[in-house]
Amino acid sequence: MAIEYKQQEGSLEATPVLLDGAQLIPELVAAVVYDNVPVELDEQSLRRVSACRKMVDELVDAGQVVYGVTTGFGKFSDVTISPQDAVQLQVNLIRSHACAVGRPLPEPTVRALMLLRANALAKGHSGIRLETLQLLIDCINRGVHPVVPEQGSLGASGDLAPLSHLALVLMGEGEAFYQGERLSGQKALTNAGLKPISLQAKEGLALINGTQIMTSIGTLALIQSQRLAKIADMIASLTLECLRGIPDAFAEEVHQVRPYPEQIGVAKNLCMLLRGSKLTTRQGELRVQDAYSLRCLPQVHGATRQVLAYVEDKLAIEMNAATDNPLLFVDKGLVISGGNFHGQPIAFAMDFLKIGMSELSNISERRTERLVNPALSGGLPAFLSHHPGMSSGMMITQYVSASIVSENKVLAHPSSVDSIPSSANQEDHVSMGTTAARHAAQVIDNVSKVLAIELICAAEAAEFVGTEGLAPATRILYDKLRVLVPPVVEDRSTSRDIENVANALLEGEWLQAVEAVTGKLF
Repeated sequence: MAIEYKQQEGSLEATPVLLDGAQLIPELVAAVVYDNVPVELDEQSLRRVSACRKMVDELVDAGQVVYGVTTGFGKFSDVTISPQDAVQLQVNLIRSHACAVGRPLPEPTVRALMLLRANALAKGHSGIRLETLQLLIDCINRGVHPVVPEQGSLGASGDLAPLSHLALVLMGEGEAFYQGERLSGQKALTNAGLKPISLQAKEGLALINGTQIMTSIGTLALIQSQRLAKIADMIASLTLECLRGIPDAFAEEVHQVRPYPEQIGVAKNLCMLLRGSKLTTRQGELRVQDAYSLRCLPQVHGATRQVLAYVEDKLAIEMNAATDNPLLFVDKGLVISGGNFHGQPIAFAMDFLKIGMSELSNISERRTERLVNPALSGGLPAFLSHHPGMSSGMMITQYVSASIVSENKVLAHPSSVDSIPSSANQEDHVSMGTTAARHAAQVIDNVSKVLAIELICAAEAAEFVGTEGLAPATRILYDKLRVLVPPVVEDRSTSRDIENVANALLEGEWLQAVEAVTGKLF
């Protein structure tokens, strides 16, 4: 779904993203998070939210026993709260639960979690007031970003602790970033022309009982992973050229007899990227077959694409789900305590994402080793040094890559296999899904650095084999790199080079430049 822009007094204005609780997709999340596209509630959501709120007020007035509205929370669910104390209950909930710790989540993640929480509330099953939901949307549109510490969620009962820091700001408490300054929640709202709300019955619970932290981190991680998966094909193609590799292994006939769509798609990518290369060889010309890190690219990179497809499917459901408790069903007059806040589906997806992306870095590091190892590179200078012995060349970049890959193997250990009971064993099984998502984001950042190292080494190898022989697509990638990283003719620190290239890969402009030549990659 493309974002439409309309002309407004000489400038381009994006059409707002309409939230209805059902149609949010990663592309729209990216538009709001990165391009500051505004957000609005659609008309049907306005009616659903209002009707659900009316039901909450009627339940409170009637003195009905409703979890988290006229009872305590967790193990305190057996404690009855009077209607007169229902408002103070919600305030106490947010203040007591706002005990997350660690570094603040990055601004893009906070924007994403605010958007996802608003979308969940727009479904009309949570009992929030329209003015409270509107304040959350206004904060998105005006750039008020709550300070949300990253640690403290068990991934069940919702992301309670970190989401409470979001709710604090809506109350005029806590802290928020606004226009680059870290301010009190009250000051941030005031500077943005907004006023805090006083939480009413059910509203505190509606704001924090959900999976939006893990889902927001996961969604942004997925967007970056999908980009890096294509970029890995591009970089691997350049490496294959410099190693005088054999693209016969990517022939359509090979992959049609093992018809995984993702494997077939990656093989097509490689053929498109290598089209016109004067450096690749044929079977038997230099060798009969390549090592696995080159020959099995469609199979390995394709398997990672399978993981990404699985993760996308689960996130597409979760970002349009009602994940708080209890849920209200206005048309049937029902209030049901359930467990949609349990993050197990996303915990598994994030653990799977970690594994899939870790393998992308694993095989990349092996290609880097082949580039720098004179026993494997087919005639390239040892460590791609211009002065072997006097200069170490790219020797230690492979060490760095190996170190990061090893770190990814630790991070890829599944968080979802762990569970620690909480709330006096009322909440006796939890998902650790937010930990899984945080680790997935770390893995993906690491993958970008490993790919950056391979690309820098491949570009150095290209200096020796002759850049004039590169395929048109890989030549563009080489040229883009050279804008940031000049050839390493004399030894120098490449730390900043690696960081800069990793950031450029994540931004995606290089991918677009290559696709302008090849056509859209799978």
